Amino acid sequence: MERPEPDTASDDPMDSFLEKFQSQHYSGGFHEDQWEEEFEKIPLFMKKAPSEIDPLENPDLACLQSIIFDDERSPEEQAKTYKDEGNDYFKEKDYKKAVISYTEGLKKKCADSDLNVVLYTNRAAAQYYLGNFRSSLNDVMAARKIKPCHLKAIVRGALCHLELENFAEAVRWCDEGLQIDAKEKKLLDTRAKADKLKRTQQRDIRKAKLKEKKEQNQNEALLQAIKARNIKLVSEVAGEDEDSASEGLGELFLVGLSSENPCGARVSLDDQGRLSWPVLFLYPEYTQSDFISAFHEDSRFIDHLTVMFGETPSWDLEQKYCPDNLEVYFEDEEKAELYRVSPKSSLLQVLQHPRYFVKALTPAFLVCVGSSPFSKNYLRGRKVHQDRGL
Repeated sequence: MERPEPDTASDDPMDSFLEKFQSQHYSGGFHEDQWEEEFEKIPLFMKKAPSEIDPLENPDLACLQSIIFDDERSPEEQAKTYKDEGNDYFKEKDYKKAVISYTEGLKKKCADSDLNVVLYTNRAAAQYYLGNFRSSLNDVMAARKIKPCHLKAIVRGALCHLELENFAEAVRWCDEGLQIDAKEKKLLDTRAKADKLKRTQQRDIRKAKLKEKKEQNQNEALLQAIKARNIKLVSEVAGEDEDSASEGLGELFLVGLSSENPCGARVSLDDQGRLSWPVLFLYPEYTQSDFISAFHEDSRFIDHLTVMFGETPSWDLEQKYCPDNLEVYFEDEEKAELYRVSPKSSLLQVLQHPRYFVKALTPAFLVCVGSSPFSKNYLRGRKVHQDRGL
């Protein structure tokens, strides 16, 4: 029997496909040097889904997503899908994406109250790990509006209050949770910690109030001592002297008395009832200054000048700043006039001068070399009072 010769062309479509497949090069295969990147484009093998899905670049993934999040599905089904997606992100510790997924689930406004409670509580957990404690607390409060006895929401709320240092509230939330489950370890531990911190906080508040009261009494005594000496104060904020100030300005000076000078000093009253002031000396010729943190009101200017210029300062290149050559002035800013101060005067004598106003609780004085050309030029055109009382 003779065997039939094979046909050169077959009518079977499969045969035609195989012939074509064998004769043509397959263009859809992976490239050897890029197989990992190309594998990553297949949804089944993706290690991480892209944040934004472009249907042209990822048509398979876009198709799957459209099936999962089909708007024709019920709100409950869609919300559950977002919840599951959020849980997956949460397990991966991608809390930001977890928050987004839970939020999308809540937007569906499904009628399943239990599911909504879970979405709120899970989003609260994600917010908590992001450090958004107030947002987390808002979510657990929303969960408890739906289900007041939801234990996970109560635990999370107690932890949020603890982080926000609302220790009394943390204790209260723990107590509410322990009424539901008296053996809940997380609540027991949180309550113990919150209660300890609450007691410490209350103790610190009491100490702060006592300190504040003590400082207020000291400041009132300071202000009275200043008034008793007829020393006039000027507030930089109010721009008025204390004698003509309103009742509220007195409070302003009390606050100022509590504050340290920028150089770290303030007016003080010793056990003998004597005042010490932070005092500023300005040397306009060299734009230099000296700051005395505690100038006792009974001390004389010459005593401080002798100490400060016992050695020639580095900026005094001509070595002319000697105590005997120095002249001290204070300025009456209102009248733009200068008053010369005798170096043998005490600080109190100068502060009691009718035209001296203490600004910002820090007396200030100008110091010049009397015989220098700069001093003569600096004083030229200004009215200078040679007050013998000083």
